[in-house]
Amino acid sequence: MSNMVYVGILAHVLNIDVEKITEALFQHFNGKEVAIEPNKKVIDLAYRWAASENIRSSHFEIKPMDQLDGFIITSGNTAAALGAIYGGVQFVSWYPITPASSIPETMNEYLPRLKMDPNTKKFKYVSLQAEDELAAIGMAVGAGWSGLRSMTATSGPGLSLMSEYLGLAYQSEIPVVVWDVQRVGPSTGLPTRTSQGDLTFSYFLSHGDTEFVILLPASVHECFEFGWKALDIAETLQTPVLVLSDLELGMNDWITPEFSYPDTPVQRGKILWEDDLSKLVENLGGNWGRYVDLDNDGIPYRTVPGNLHLKAAYFVRGTGHDEYGRYSETPQVWERMQNRLLKKFESAKKMIPSPVIRSIKGKSKLGIIAYGSNDASVTEAIYLLQEHKSSCDYLRIRALPFTKEIGEFLESHEKIYVVESNRDGQLAQLLRMNFPSSAKKIISIAHVDGLALSAEWIVSMIWEKEKKENGSK
Repeated sequence: MSNMVYVGILAHVLNIDVEKITEALFQHFNGKEVAIEPNKKVIDLAYRWAASENIRSSHFEIKPMDQLDGFIITSGNTAAALGAIYGGVQFVSWYPITPASSIPETMNEYLPRLKMDPNTKKFKYVSLQAEDELAAIGMAVGAGWSGLRSMTATSGPGLSLMSEYLGLAYQSEIPVVVWDVQRVGPSTGLPTRTSQGDLTFSYFLSHGDTEFVILLPASVHECFEFGWKALDIAETLQTPVLVLSDLELGMNDWITPEFSYPDTPVQRGKILWEDDLSKLVENLGGNWGRYVDLDNDGIPYRTVPGNLHLKAAYFVRGTGHDEYGRYSETPQVWERMQNRLLKKFESAKKMIPSPVIRSIKGKSKLGIIAYGSNDASVTEAIYLLQEHKSSCDYLRIRALPFTKEIGEFLESHEKIYVVESNRDGQLAQLLRMNFPSSAKKIISIAHVDGLALSAEWIVSMIWEKEKKENGSK
């Protein structure tokens, strides 16, 4: 409450409308009069005292910023939570961990308001704090198998523990979404600092041959958008989807355009209910299998608990199995099923967010590739380079697997700088592996000290590498 003395005096000094201060109190205390009234009284007293003492500086005056109409201030984690809610999330389980905890905490704040049946007054969701990360992902996978739109949120240490369950979900084709709000690792690392150190781990997650869809938001607005899109993609592909945010984006407040309700219907994918399954069984002559690829896109049809059709049941297996869910160690069956799983990730390339390209066609021989929260710094760096008569095209990756646009960008430039917040240049490694013909032109600019990369540092590194190369010639 003593802080309110400062607020009242400052409101007078800067000529802030006291009604705006009252609105802020109502928002901060969620309308609780017992907290609002005493704080408001202190503000009013301080304001009147400052007025009586004629404490004012004519150099300062606060005016409404009309150019920010249509914008809000919020964090990436809040946006992710709201995006998932508006995307129809039905189940969330988590274990507290910095910097991801505020995603489920925000969901717990808004779900009771937004997901209650107005007629029955019953909640249409389940939210559970688990006893550890293993329990959290186990619950989420089980909920995804049962037909619920399911998710969890964690950071690097938690994702490490979740990897085996995610391998199970990949192999048995269960949709689930995991938000990984990255911090500095390995081990406990720096829990309150930011990095992009989980990319290669996420790419190769779990043992054996796997392939995961990874979404890479770069703004608060994309956190909201990917909040609902991740659920759609997971259910459409019947596979885990990982969303890699970071502390810089997730926990800090940003100015962002107001969120819009998703502009497409909820995508549940190939779910069969009684009538659907009856028609399918009839068309197939009575022979339907959970893991049969009928459309040649790698994505089978599925039933969920509650389907009363006699042929709806099947065995869910993390072990080797054939198209009908029967256990099998036959080499040909294993190879056929694994190749079919890989095929669905070709289908994924048509569903994931496309890269964003800012290009000066026919002018620049240099390119920059980046992702995530470094977008703002890279964008500023490009302007700084232009001020010094240096042009550079920019491609921002928004999702994996890599799409053809990325390969074309690599091919069309003589040199590519890959900017990221980790020590080893993880994105650069993956690009060299996936596009070997362009490997020699990929130059890593990677650094991690727990702080966000600055535009000045990016520019200095590019100039340093350019001078070194030109000097060697």
